[in-house]
Amino acid sequence: MSTRSLRFRLIAWYAGLLTAVFFLLAVLMFVGLKHYLIASLAEAQERRAQQIADTLLANVKQTGEAFVGKEINSLYAPEINDRFIRISRQDGSVVYASKPPTDGSFDPTGLPPLATPPVPASLRKQRLADNKTLLIAARNFAAANGVRYVVEVGAPMAPVEAMLHQFLVLLATGLPVAVLVAIGVGYLLVGRALAPVNQIARKAEQITQHNLSERLPVARTAEELEQLSQSLNLMIGRLEDALLNSKRFVADASHELRTPLTAMRTELESIASDSRLKPDLREALGSLLEEVERLTRIVEQLFALSRLDAGEAQAEWVQFDLAELAVTAAEQMSLLAEDKGIKVTSDAKQRVMVEGDRARLKQVVVNLLDNAIKYTPEKGEINLRVTTADGQAVLEVSDNGIGIPQDALPHVFDRFFRVDKARTRDPGGAGLGLSIVKSICTAHGAQVEVESQNGSGSCFRVKLPLAHSSKSP
Repeated sequence: MSTRSLRFRLIAWYAGLLTAVFFLLAVLMFVGLKHYLIASLAEAQERRAQQIADTLLANVKQTGEAFVGKEINSLYAPEINDRFIRISRQDGSVVYASKPPTDGSFDPTGLPPLATPPVPASLRKQRLADNKTLLIAARNFAAANGVRYVVEVGAPMAPVEAMLHQFLVLLATGLPVAVLVAIGVGYLLVGRALAPVNQIARKAEQITQHNLSERLPVARTAEELEQLSQSLNLMIGRLEDALLNSKRFVADASHELRTPLTAMRTELESIASDSRLKPDLREALGSLLEEVERLTRIVEQLFALSRLDAGEAQAEWVQFDLAELAVTAAEQMSLLAEDKGIKVTSDAKQRVMVEGDRARLKQVVVNLLDNAIKYTPEKGEINLRVTTADGQAVLEVSDNGIGIPQDALPHVFDRFFRVDKARTRDPGGAGLGLSIVKSICTAHGAQVEVESQNGSGSCFRVKLPLAHSSKSP
């Protein structure tokens, strides 16, 4: 898939936007989870500190401070539950301090006392010597005996950090997978969305000047594509009308020019036959007759092209032997070649049955041979060959003439195209012979191609479906 294609750009934008959204969502989830876990842990420590102050220190005057320590070990078991609890007086003396937990997850023995008493409560993160962190809630409490106590209750941050680490690992593995899945789904969705565009493109490639009556499919999936299809169909309709008008003009003009040209040739021949004419005038009349005949041939070729464009070559198709047709045409054209001393050879030993308009396909052979004779020097050689290959009939006309320049090869079948001045010296050519060949081949579903090197001759090749595999239009 090209990086400049619409599908790639849509998928790239979709993937980029989705990745950004996923990343932002992951960051928000991580921050939210971190805040929730820390807040939950802090709330638990604050609640436990408040409970110790309200239930144990409130009656310390009657029970004594030693009883408070025993009750904390009995009720809260800080060593077993991985908790830190410390009760100290306002002067900094410690009433009770829990020991390190049994699993050795942290060591609170070196935990410094609070620099200032909380008012009335505080929350802090304390870094220990073993690189562990405690979240400690402290509360200032005044007992009934008049002594002020500071209750500190803490828990390690390791479970919170472990859960956040697992969440990060989950995001690091899940986010790329989610992006890849989203890209795959986006590829399918973009493909479905662009399917009408692909259908329009494929149909547009099939429409040529010979089937402008066909129209592009109208997409019913979206207003924009539907409007685009309708606009293009309207444009094709206008092109069809313009082309039909152009073809009609060429056909009408060619038809109308035939009669006056015929009359001009007849009158000129009648005048030229007068014995009283001076030699210089007779020579001028001869030049005029040549130009009239040239114009007549051009008009006939234009008339033939207009009939081909109108589908005349598809009117009556029959099956016949292309090899026999080619050999017959070569024998007829060999008389013209003999005037230049050119040798025409035929290689068509086996029957090659095709289906089509026999007269028009003979015109293809004649035009190709005539073209080869025109541009092959004296004592040259032309070879005509008819074979089969890959289920197709292949007609080749090759010569060792002047050849065609590489930059002119794509245009040799264009109407009125002439390669250079060397070719324009031919008085009978108008650049329409190969155009007629192309039109006839197109009408028969055939392909015509040319291979040539300037100064080394040319080879024209026509590939036509065999009769058993051809389909009448």
